[in-house]
Amino acid sequence: MSAAASSPAGSRACPSPRSRDTSWSASAPSRAAAADRVALIIATAGGAGWVPVAPGTVASALTALVLWLVPVSRAGLIVSVVVVSVVGVWAAHQAERVLGRKDPAAIVIDEVAGMALAVLAFPLTLPTLAVGFLLFRLFDITKPFPARASQRAPGGLGVMADDLIA
Repeated sequence: MSAAASSPAGSRACPSPRSRDTSWSASAPSRAAAADRVALIIATAGGAGWVPVAPGTVASALTALVLWLVPVSRAGLIVSVVVVSVVGVWAAHQAERVLGRKDPAAIVIDEVAGMALAVLAFPLTLPTLAVGFLLFRLFDITKPFPARASQRAPGGLGVMADDLIA
């Protein structure tokens, strides 16, 4: 018996290859759901934001470690900070919406950008990265003016701005 004969009248077993409708498959993700997943992966720095204790500190330390281990030119680091910051604004905005909270602890892409920016003008040696890490975390946690005020900016911009200023 064919699939068409066994299916209810007027329906098809699967959509035409020309059809753009993916509603026939319960597992076919929508573009919005896929974008949300990508945003969460970016916003949590590949999952570092999900650690239960001090996710911002973990993300900052991992950033320092990557900067120490991966050779990068000053120009490459500048481009990386700009790209991570711009993409981070989008990802943080989306992640706030998905998670239903303003600047949740799991969003750590701002720490990645802020840590890289904090050491941008210095040689990426272990002592410099260690001092940069400690100072960045101090300023990120205490949020001196104007970093604290910048948190009031809406969405992803507010999430990213305070760490870039700190």
